[in-house]
Amino acid sequence: MSSSGRPWSLSLMFLLGMVSEGINCPSRCSCQYLEVNCTGRQLQEFPVDIPLDTRQLILAANNVSYLPAVELSFLSDLVYLDCRKNLLGDDLDFTFIGVAKLVYLDLSFNNLTQVTFSTFSHLLSLVVLKISDNPNLVAIEKDAFANNTWIRHLDVSRTGLTFLDTSTIQDLPNLRLLGLSDNLWHCNCSFLEFITWMMETNVHFPDADNITCYTPADLHALRMPAVEAQLHFSCLTQLYKQDYVFLCLVGFCIFFAGTMAAWLAGVCAVIYEVHASKGEEEEEEDTA
Repeated sequence: MSSSGRPWSLSLMFLLGMVSEGINCPSRCSCQYLEVNCTGRQLQEFPVDIPLDTRQLILAANNVSYLPAVELSFLSDLVYLDCRKNLLGDDLDFTFIGVAKLVYLDLSFNNLTQVTFSTFSHLLSLVVLKISDNPNLVAIEKDAFANNTWIRHLDVSRTGLTFLDTSTIQDLPNLRLLGLSDNLWHCNCSFLEFITWMMETNVHFPDADNITCYTPADLHALRMPAVEAQLHFSCLTQLYKQDYVFLCLVGFCIFFAGTMAAWLAGVCAVIYEVHASKGEEEEEEDTA
């Protein structure tokens, strides 16, 4: 082939490459090298025909209510998944079992209700996890992030959470950024350990002014530093009804034990006196 024909050949190869990319790109989505972007395309379901070598998948601002674990597992090289502003709901357990290389996961603005150990346990490389703005998210299990030790940025702001176990967060050695604002925190004595950890840790809390108590009423809208001082006083120096009941039971047991001991001592003394008097009478009879 002449040198003059080579540009045409290269152009043809380029066009064929573009056609090939177009065939492999999901309907209503745009594709670039290793990236599929389906933002705001009113998708009702997880898109099909996603290239298997995709590294970045953006499904933001759609109406997707279910992530199929099997289809996701075909994308074994996926490192970035953005599913914010969808309708993802109740059960995500084992959904991400086939995308172990995932580093960034955004599930904010959905309908999540709980996070269990099985939800993210296979994401051993996860660094950024955003589950904020899920108003129905009311529970995160104690060991939910036990396998996600590489997490540096975790956001659970603006959810329905009222409590978070200290060990759930304390066992993340690489955590640097933790979003907790605008939740329904119930600041009772059980929550004191977590508040104390917040005051002592080097983790940064964005929007810290809005990390406040929702209940009880006397602590409503109070920021965590002030809450810690109040809870330390009320939880560590004051007694509750159950404490008084316990003390009464202990007092009764001590009184009962003392009474029984005195009664037994009296009985033993009487028996001794009886035996002693009988012995004296026998000695007098023998002498006579």
